[in-house]
Amino acid sequence: MSMGETAQTINDRAAAWVARMDREGDDPAVRAELKSWLAGDDRRRGAYFRATAAWNMLDRASVLGAGRAQPIQTTSHRLSRRRLLWGGGIAATFAATLFLGVTGMDFFATPDQRIRTTIGEIRRVPLSDGSLAAVNTQTALDITMEPEFRHISLEKGEAWFQVAKDRSRPFVVKAADVRIKAVGTAFAVRRSAGGVKVQVTEGVVELWRVDDEANIQRISAGTRAFVTPEKQIRPVVAGEEIDKTLAWRTGQIVLDGDTIAEAVAEFNRYNVRQIEITDPALGSEKMIGRFRTNEPDAFVRAVATLTGARAAMGPDRITLLR
Repeated sequence: MSMGETAQTINDRAAAWVARMDREGDDPAVRAELKSWLAGDDRRRGAYFRATAAWNMLDRASVLGAGRAQPIQTTSHRLSRRRLLWGGGIAATFAATLFLGVTGMDFFATPDQRIRTTIGEIRRVPLSDGSLAAVNTQTALDITMEPEFRHISLEKGEAWFQVAKDRSRPFVVKAADVRIKAVGTAFAVRRSAGGVKVQVTEGVVELWRVDDEANIQRISAGTRAFVTPEKQIRPVVAGEEIDKTLAWRTGQIVLDGDTIAEAVAEFNRYNVRQIEITDPALGSEKMIGRFRTNEPDAFVRAVATLTGARAAMGPDRITLLR
């Protein structure tokens, strides 16, 4: 035990760790560093747990409650959440009333469910709270169900959630620095290298970035938003386009004026046997059709019939030539 640290020093350090974990918690090296710090002193584990409770309480007060969150201003700048953790007595209240005996708890317990899909695999997974997750190809999800909240971490890929109503336990999806909160609704989240796409099929969700909780966007059914680090969140009405892009839930790819190159990119998400286009002009032509995700051959034959292209079939690659 590190007796040289004061209680205030430990509390300040714990608050800093909670903020860092919200930003970088997916990084195994950061998690290992925190675990090492916690192991150095039992007081640290208690302080960290209280700080986490205070952080979640701030989320419930400023983000997960009714209406739009308002920024907290000083004379020149907004207060950081780290300062709020210890400035308002929230942590002390939680420590005194709710969280006794925390030193024996494991802050890195395995999530309730870990879902991993391989290329071409699409799964429908019932969750313990009565919700349903449709999980697309090459997706990684961690699911944690607590009495106060339901937390989903989308590490990569795409999933559609049909959320069981429970207003006392907000359902929040984390994808990079984006957070999506729902109570009883249905929506899809796709995480890619370019950003995070959110599409709502039922009800309303709230969408925001970490450290920008004052700018929550409410997105209703038939609306989508694509969130990138460089741009503000701008929801757009998509209507039937959403149903088309979520056809993967029934194992289908629907094309309605998509270019052949765009269609090829979709098929390549689901199949080890990849399609390649050698002619950019061919890739820019558009198609209409409905195909199974696991039938790239049928798509290639349709392209050949409609465009006069030729398909060279190999064991691990199909090349479209013209």
